[in-house]
Amino acid sequence: MLKIIIPTLLLFLTTWLTSSKWLWPTMLVQSMLIALASFTWLNNPSQTGWTSLNLCLATDALSTPLLTLSCWLLPLMLLASQNHLASEPENRQRLYITLLTSLQLLLILAFGATELIMFYIMFEATLIPTILLITRWGNQKERLNAGTYFLFYTLGASLPLLIALLLLQNHAGSLSFLILAYTKPLLLMPYTGKIWWIACMGAFLVKMPLYGFHLWLPKAHVEAPIAGSMILAAVLLKLGGYGMMRVMMILAPLSQKMAYPFIILALWGVIMMASVCTRQTDLKALIAYSSVSHMGLVASGILIQTPWGFAGALILMIAHGLASSALFCLANTNYERAHTRTMLLARGLQIALPLMTAWWFIATLANIALPPFPNLMGELIIIVALFNWSPWTLALTGVGTLITAAYSLYMFLTSQRGPLPKHMLALAPSYTREHLLLALHLIPLLLIIFKPCLLWGWFCC
Repeated sequence: MLKIIIPTLLLFLTTWLTSSKWLWPTMLVQSMLIALASFTWLNNPSQTGWTSLNLCLATDALSTPLLTLSCWLLPLMLLASQNHLASEPENRQRLYITLLTSLQLLLILAFGATELIMFYIMFEATLIPTILLITRWGNQKERLNAGTYFLFYTLGASLPLLIALLLLQNHAGSLSFLILAYTKPLLLMPYTGKIWWIACMGAFLVKMPLYGFHLWLPKAHVEAPIAGSMILAAVLLKLGGYGMMRVMMILAPLSQKMAYPFIILALWGVIMMASVCTRQTDLKALIAYSSVSHMGLVASGILIQTPWGFAGALILMIAHGLASSALFCLANTNYERAHTRTMLLARGLQIALPLMTAWWFIATLANIALPPFPNLMGELIIIVALFNWSPWTLALTGVGTLITAAYSLYMFLTSQRGPLPKHMLALAPSYTREHLLLALHLIPLLLIIFKPCLLWGWFCC
């Protein structure tokens, strides 16, 4: 892992030592080289064991795809942010890039951690650059309120997790994933086990977020700059799913009883959030609520604790991360031209920007989970696993899938079809940078299609 961490650390020096003329090209090329180097993790011959093992960092079939996604996203965020920061002072541009680089480094350390306490520290440390991005580079004054929601929801749910981890360290003597998966410490604490389970899972359920604990996410997405929305949708929400998968192996004896209400809440949240999307007029808010709906399906797949549920959740996390990030990039292209997020005021863009409409159509198909996108594979695996767990879940997942298709088509038709408003007759054309950005979201999806074994950590292909 040092071959990725060391070049990432060098990005900090490059940010402050490069001349302003070559700042963006240099950072883009260097971050893209790091992203391409991260694909070597996917060629791991051992899909079931740990590799690159040292005292603190290692990779396995669960962490490798998320590590690669974290590295891949940095050059995409730099591409998307160039126009947004063009009028900013040079020092603010350098600080912005430094925050993005530090966020990537913290995510690498979080997904590569072999100790629970190190994962917790990095899990919480990602909060600092994210809040700075939202509160310092947000578009409206409500960004401070969004940052407050994000801070207190995350910290309020994480404090019980810290206490639970300290008790676990005192009880089991180790917080290593390699040891705790086999010791099953909850078997030795029958009376406090339920409280311990809720404390451990609560922080990750809020981070995903689970329906009922999701109020911070739409506010953060709507007020964040484009890079903040991309990293939130693509990677930071997946920290919750990754933490659930890791901790679920430790809490397995008790999870069979404790998971029932949370599975029902997650599936009910799929329907409720999809229904909320059908009534949205704000484009970024619609995409944000869509993320809550999809992550509810991921949470239910993890909570049933089957190999198919885990595999489907991992595939859907990666595929949704790329698809939702692409949707936020498309929403940003609309905002840069129309200066509004209201869909009715920025409709009929197919007439002015036909190539961007093609990207909108592709991203909408990925959000609906139609073939050939891997979103379909992930959702089908989770739905089949849930049906095998209980046939009654098919009613909830089926209704949620239908409403997802409805609001996705509503989003596409409202923003792209119809007459072009008179106040939008003089629009800037689409740029090569924007088409490259959207194409780079599609390439990893094609990689997942042609080599799904990369995300199928519990099976051999």
